[in-house]
Parts: sequence; structure tokens; C-alpha cells
Amino acid sequence: MVLYIALDDTDTLDSIGTGRLAREIAGELAKEYPVYAVTRHQLYVHPDIPYTSHNSCAVIHLHENGSDIRSRLTTRVGSLMKERFVEGSDPGLAIARTSDITPATFLFGFDAKQRVVTQDQARTIARNARIPLIGLGGTEGGVIGALAGVALAASGSDGRFLHTGTIREFSGSRTIESLRAAGISEIHSVDGEPIVEGFVEIQKFPQPVCIRGQPVLFVERIGSTLRSVKRD
Repeated sequence: MVLYIALDDTDTLDSIGTGRLAREIAGELAKEYPVYAVTRHQLYVHPDIPYTSHNSCAVIHLHENGSDIRSRLTTRVGSLMKERFVEGSDPGLAIARTSDITPATFLFGFDAKQRVVTQDQARTIARNARIPLIGLGGTEGGVIGALAGVALAASGSDGRFLHTGTIREFSGSRTIESLRAAGISEIHSVDGEPIVEGFVEIQKFPQPVCIRGQPVLFVERIGSTLRSVKRD
């Protein structure tokens, strides 16, 4: 069973950003728990929504081993976020399993990608679904992105992977086989062609998208070269 831990830091220019915050916390949790991945989810960009650069949230994916660890993780992650709090940010945290995500929660998550939604909506939906939703400073506006994050991650087909396997160790020219071994499930061209052999030029590190819950990397052909493509 997967537990989704969603963070939205609504960060400031002086903070490390939500994605890096999630990866740092995932690194801490991985010392005790089976962390599988960190994904990034793009939310609606609008003048009425406070954000620093891209208005995204991040979700840590963790495999439960049968014991109920959600309450412990809520306390642990909340403490780690408070330790890294930067004045002016408005962080929020949500933790849920797929079974916790009600139809209203899914709808809220996808609404948050295309229109302005509110804290009151987020808190009401989370309360009805019994999903822990916690504001950790400032206006607590991050609860919106946090609730949207657990819904979008649980959908299995939204966002891209910031971390899974060993993908962040890869850059430059890499074989298809090595990318698969690093944790990428499938590799396709943007035209839909399955890529099963050859080399791929990686600009920074592979950033596969989440499709059916799996990391799928898209590439484009430039002459005889395959180059990875970042998609939100």
C-alpha cells in the first residue's frame, strides 16, 4: 500500500523550493521507511494565487508495510517542515492512502490545476475524507496544494518524477538499458514510438512523467540523436 505525503511550501525567493524540500525530507524518511519516489505536480497559475515561480506541489511516495504509520509520519514530516520554515512562506502538509481519496478529493485535485480553489474548500473536503491536512505557518495557504497533491499522485497519471531509483545520478549520454535499470519503466518518443535500444542524451537528469503510476520517459529525435524531454 502506498502512502502519499504531499507538501506545498508556497515558498519565498529565499527558500529552497518545494521540490528540493520534499527530496530532502524524503532522504530523511528513507533512513527508516521504504520511500519509493518524489513527484512534482503543476497547479494553476493565476494572479490571485500566491506563488514564487511555478506554483507546484511535491509528493513523497512511501510503501506501507502493513502497520499504521500515518500518525507518526504526520508528526515527523511536520517537524521537518517546521525546521526548514522560512518567514514569508505558507506551508501545508497532507498525508493519504489511495483508499482515502474520495471522488470530491480527486475533483479538487484536478480543479486545482485549472482554476482558483480555496483553503475552505480544501479543509472541508479533507475533513469529510478524514485526510490529515495541516497548515504549518504563514497564511497556511499551502494546504490547498497539499490536498491537491495527494489526489493527483493517487490518480497515477499526473506529474513527473523528481526522484525514483537512481535517476538523479544520470546525465549525459546513457543507454536505454541503464535508464531502465535506474528505475524508468518505459521510454517512448513524443510521437508514440517505444524506444528499446540506443543512447539518450540527458540534459540534467531524467525526469519521467507518471503514467499509470509508472515512470515513463519521453524523448525526441534530433537527427540521429535521442534527447530526453521534460513534460509537466
